Amino acid sequence: MLPQPIIQETIDRYQQHRESRDSNLDKLAKGSVLSVDSPERVNRRLERISRSSVAGAIGTEVVFDGSQSSADEFAQIVQERQIGQNDLMSVSYLEFALQVSRSICRIIIRGSNGRVAGYGTGFLVSPHLIMTNNHVLTSLESANKSLAEFNFEKNKTGQIKQSLTYELDPLSLFITNRDLDYTLVAVKEKSNLPPLKDLGWNALIEEEGKVIIGEYVNIIQHPNGEPKQLALRENQLIDLLDNFLHYRTDTAPGSSGSPVFNDQWEVVGIHHSGVPRMDKNGNFIATDGSLWDSSKGEDKIDWLANEGVRISRIIKDIKGQGNLQPKARKLRSEIFDLLDSNESSPIIIETKPPDMTKSADNSFTWTIPLKISVSLDMPNLSSPVTDKIPDVSIVDTDLEPEDQFKPDLELLEKARRGEIPYYNERADEKERKKYYANLPQDFDSLGRERKFSLLSALLKKTHKPLNYKPSTHLYPWVDLQESLKIRSVYSNLLFEPEAIIREDLLIEQMRSTRLQETLLRESLSSVQVQEQIDLLEKSLPFNCEHVVPQSWFGKAEPMRGDLHHLFGCEPNCNSFRSNFPFTDFADFPDTKEKIRSLCGKLEDAQFEPGNGKGEVARATLYFLLRYPGFINNNQREYTPSDLDTLLTWHRDHPVTIHEKHRNAAIQVKQGNRNPLIDFPSWAEKIEFKLGID
Repeated sequence: MLPQPIIQETIDRYQQHRESRDSNLDKLAKGSVLSVDSPERVNRRLERISRSSVAGAIGTEVVFDGSQSSADEFAQIVQERQIGQNDLMSVSYLEFALQVSRSICRIIIRGSNGRVAGYGTGFLVSPHLIMTNNHVLTSLESANKSLAEFNFEKNKTGQIKQSLTYELDPLSLFITNRDLDYTLVAVKEKSNLPPLKDLGWNALIEEEGKVIIGEYVNIIQHPNGEPKQLALRENQLIDLLDNFLHYRTDTAPGSSGSPVFNDQWEVVGIHHSGVPRMDKNGNFIATDGSLWDSSKGEDKIDWLANEGVRISRIIKDIKGQGNLQPKARKLRSEIFDLLDSNESSPIIIETKPPDMTKSADNSFTWTIPLKISVSLDMPNLSSPVTDKIPDVSIVDTDLEPEDQFKPDLELLEKARRGEIPYYNERADEKERKKYYANLPQDFDSLGRERKFSLLSALLKKTHKPLNYKPSTHLYPWVDLQESLKIRSVYSNLLFEPEAIIREDLLIEQMRSTRLQETLLRESLSSVQVQEQIDLLEKSLPFNCEHVVPQSWFGKAEPMRGDLHHLFGCEPNCNSFRSNFPFTDFADFPDTKEKIRSLCGKLEDAQFEPGNGKGEVARATLYFLLRYPGFINNNQREYTPSDLDTLLTWHRDHPVTIHEKHRNAAIQVKQGNRNPLIDFPSWAEKIEFKLGID
């Protein structure tokens, strides 16, 4: 969420300039674009465009010789463009946009514990420096733990490309300004990735005349941390303040730090905040007209306008920085030395993307100083847990995730196009009847213990175990909501599946890299290696929640990879819940004050989910049926009396379409189903106490 003080300051500026903004909008409505801004700024703008090497952006070449007739001719073309009378653009405009986009990255913000805390957008302004907002990277310490991820975008078939992730280098250069809300930070080169200069960079031009009121600006961004997106000529500049730009746009949370371009692809500002629509009491209004609250997500706010910081003011501040170390001064000088060599347009250098390969067995691998493949899978239940060092082997291949998720991602794309239903009730009913067909005909009249035994045997017999790989098995299709997004089971926040997949792959990469570094640095026993793996999993958790905590069953398969009790869940909620059992604090009204968060409530090593009670209850009851004896009868896990809470949640929160979709999709993948989803009334007729040891 954008910091509240920044939003309030933006609101105040927007309200203070209402009169000038209304005047600008009135002039624009009458079509007099060139009379909105000051004559001096308009003349500088016309002259600058005439000198631009990207004049094709307005569809024609115009020679501005200083004469009135030349100015009038050029003004007519510009005016047609601004008021929408001529929407034709040169194809080179799009080609240049794609070139520029390569220099834009997703900033992965990580906290002190190394976990992902949020996202922003950044862009290269030299071969070694990235710019973003101060509120994205507030300090040298936060920058030191965060990452810059380039090429996080979809290809022409809708699949996520292989991204390029670099560490930041704030010790070499870190300049930040809270009032202008910018941060300039160095980036580390990486031996196994392309040189940063090959991605291109954007010239920082201090000269005014890059944009005038009424023009449309363009934004390339990673909204909500999602794959790269372009907002082309949909963002009209409606007011120009001393340090800020106000424009109407469709930027979303996560766009913080995005570059704002003119039609010649020169940076005119850096996006940093918005103006929310509010009621008379100051409450934010959601896009559906209701009152907004934080559970709906920042992208559901109805934004009136957005605000960017003028790049000319940022450049002036950068030039005025004193007390820089020699290396930092050299890096800063590089920005302006390069600009002097080619000032008229953004500096973009094209290069061939790196070659990609993949292993024959489709294993997860990464190219790092040593190329390794690390298996973090735990033993199967059919074999005892042994004191075995994880398999570490040298391979010559790179990660190519698209092949691993292709079938499920194809289903997702077909669903997005409306070619297949999210959930086919008629087809699922046939599968359900077939699945339970071999139960005794008198099943309904059998005793509670007999029902438990029969269902337990059926679930085990039909189960085709999967290894724990949520990026492959859970996110692309199984755990999608009707919106075709992933909803965090405890907080109800929504995420794009591709973004979750990419983040988990990055976490997997960091785990393997750190394990490799440890193995090369230290001589460890097999027990110590396993301890290192456990520490890495705690410090770098996936966006996945085991409803029955892994520690309760020793992280063994097939429980660990059983999709019926795996749900999308952002790491902070996963960490907040820890391995505590579910409870309902309404049953204990006299207890002390509980710790609360968007994820739920916590007290005395017990956890009450903020959302998803019906889903997690049915998943836990499934686990008792499928794995009797693996949940212990104690206060740290569940006692028979705790089953009443789960059954109450099951009864009070009916089965959802999401669960029915999951159940059908899971059967396709691992063969078995959750009887509590198929026949909710059975829950009261089964002796679940048999599942507790």
